[in-house]
Amino acid sequence: MQRPNVEGMQAVLDDVLRQVSDPMTLLQLVIVVVALVASWVLGRRWKARPGEGWRADLRHRVSQPFIVLALVALGMLVLRLSGQSYPVLAMVAALSLSLVLIRAFVYLLRRVLRPGPVLEASEQLISGLIWLGVALYLVGWLGPTFEFLDSAAVKFGDTSFSLLDLLLLVVLAATLVLVATLVSRLVERRVMAAGDLSIGLRVGVAKVVRFVVVLLAILVSLNLVGINLTSLAVFSGALGVGLGFGLQRIASNFISGFILIMDRSIRPGDVITIGDSFGWVQELNARYVVVRNRDGVDMLIPNENLITSEVINWSYADKSVRLKVPVDISYDDDPVQAMGLLVEVAKGSKRVESAPEPVARLLAFGDSGIELELRVWINDPQEGVNNIRSELNVGIWKAFKEAGITIPFPQRDLHVKSMPRAPDPNAGD
Repeated sequence: MQRPNVEGMQAVLDDVLRQVSDPMTLLQLVIVVVALVASWVLGRRWKARPGEGWRADLRHRVSQPFIVLALVALGMLVLRLSGQSYPVLAMVAALSLSLVLIRAFVYLLRRVLRPGPVLEASEQLISGLIWLGVALYLVGWLGPTFEFLDSAAVKFGDTSFSLLDLLLLVVLAATLVLVATLVSRLVERRVMAAGDLSIGLRVGVAKVVRFVVVLLAILVSLNLVGINLTSLAVFSGALGVGLGFGLQRIASNFISGFILIMDRSIRPGDVITIGDSFGWVQELNARYVVVRNRDGVDMLIPNENLITSEVINWSYADKSVRLKVPVDISYDDDPVQAMGLLVEVAKGSKRVESAPEPVARLLAFGDSGIELELRVWINDPQEGVNNIRSELNVGIWKAFKEAGITIPFPQRDLHVKSMPRAPDPNAGD
């Protein structure tokens, strides 16, 4: 068995002791210890401060590594001005910066993404990339790695795009989009809390803000990487034409959604009828509108259908709507008495408004009976329309039965004037 190289291990140990005993190394270690103690003390005080919201949450997450980073950076500045090297402080600063970035990115991800596999994978990916960059920096390979990535480039006209540009674009775009999404949500909360604006206008402003902020984040990312946006004009134009034909319906629904939001013709909480569908508007989205019917089923109606089809909005200007209930009576009954009973039944319903008062009208003399119509007003169409019609019809049937008024049904009388004579069986004899 080969004996360990005791002399080599002793030489390494002597080199470490010599570096530790160096006054500048000891000074850097003292600065690191002071920074750690200060971060522990100040971090506990900051965490003990009362506060709620995203500021307090972010402060609790990054306060301690940020204090270490700030104090170590201050020590590096002092040593740099005095002409001294600071390898220990540089290593601690890199580690502290990595902790700050990881905790800040994880905070942004948890604020933007929902808990699930995507969030966990994103956290692991970001943490791995940051620790990989710190490791390359500590061993001195970060610069050569960047040079290698920058050498692998592809030219698009006058623009050169390398793997390093791609990496920077992904990092910058992800960071700016996360920040933009968080900012847009904060703005949405402020806008949605504005009670002086209508619900439709608040939803419209919030969606426009989110779209503009995210688009600006993407454009800024492209510009920071060094991509000339004008050089992408031809490509984006051709892509736009292709997408225009392929995604015509999606674009139509998207634009229709903005039209519905901005003109406020349909708002969350409205009661609408489109075709044979009746329900309550729950949400206005970029592509579709969520309408909940009487069975509690959410229907996703494309925005384009609400623009191109006839839509009845029962609560557009005034929630009070008029309902008509047709009724026929026999010609043997008194129509005046029947009309009085119709009005009495309507006044007995809790959902029928007293002003305007319910009225009954004689419309026509039909083939089977006298055609009457009860007209009432209600101010709660969101509670349903057919149910109040059913209630009134049941009340009318009971009132007519008690008064002896009959509801006719179509009848046909067959009058035989003469019967044909049967042939004589003996006529041929």
